[in-house]
Amino acid sequence: MKNTTANLLNDLNSQLQFIRLETEDAIKAAELSLKVLLSVIDKLKRFTIKYKFKNEAEEIYFFKYQKPLFISKLIYHNRVLNIETKKPYGGEKVTRKYLNNELDKLKRFFDNNLEFYKYHRTNSTYLDHKYFIRGKHDIKLSLDTFYFEADHRFCTSHDYKVAKIIAHDLVQVYLEDEIANLDRKELKAHSKTEVLPKPTIFWTGSKVALIELIYALHADGSLNNGKIELNAIADFFEKSFGIELGQFHRSFLELRERKTGRTKYIDTLKEKLIKRMDDADDLL
Repeated sequence: MKNTTANLLNDLNSQLQFIRLETEDAIKAAELSLKVLLSVIDKLKRFTIKYKFKNEAEEIYFFKYQKPLFISKLIYHNRVLNIETKKPYGGEKVTRKYLNNELDKLKRFFDNNLEFYKYHRTNSTYLDHKYFIRGKHDIKLSLDTFYFEADHRFCTSHDYKVAKIIAHDLVQVYLEDEIANLDRKELKAHSKTEVLPKPTIFWTGSKVALIELIYALHADGSLNNGKIELNAIADFFEKSFGIELGQFHRSFLELRERKTGRTKYIDTLKEKLIKRMDDADDLL
């Protein structure tokens, strides 16, 4: 069971990572991610229904630790999709209020489920036989309405709640990053000492490609004899090309985690330049 679940999870993470790196639009990325998640979770469900657990310990481990890793991603991307599609127009002040209201919703869920949060955070086990064994639900243990409508062959009374806790941690990071982006824009606006001309040349490639190039230039020391901070280079490119790179440090971490093609954009540049040279040679 562990091997099958691990293989499915690795495949899922690879697909989600590809979507994050190659899809700039947050709504489109969430939609593509949900499509992948539904497919993989369906495979997991069909396997689980057919599988005969060796004992209660194996069943508890699956529903307490393994299945929530899949479902939490589904909850997270669905929440991001809802947040992005309902994000209001009206400037940074309105957006900030909206994002803070979303954080408040997470806080309310935490307050309403404080006892189970404690159980989960302390890695307690004394109620596992009721929480994470199929068909062993206790009506007195604050069951979600979702449980009564779910397929009991593929769920226990509290595995979904574990997934929700994991997802909410991810959503909180997402919202805090969005608020940090607003802070960054506000700081830039206040720190302007001169009116810069609007750029006449715009970056029309992907943000990930530009981030890859920025890191390469910084690593090579090609700018200011290497005596320049990465943030300064990123700020220069943002102003020069009229683009917002956002949390580019996170994008670099995702580039590092690529199994293949870690320098995809730079490799493409090299191939296209060589082709142009070859084409020029053919004309001689």
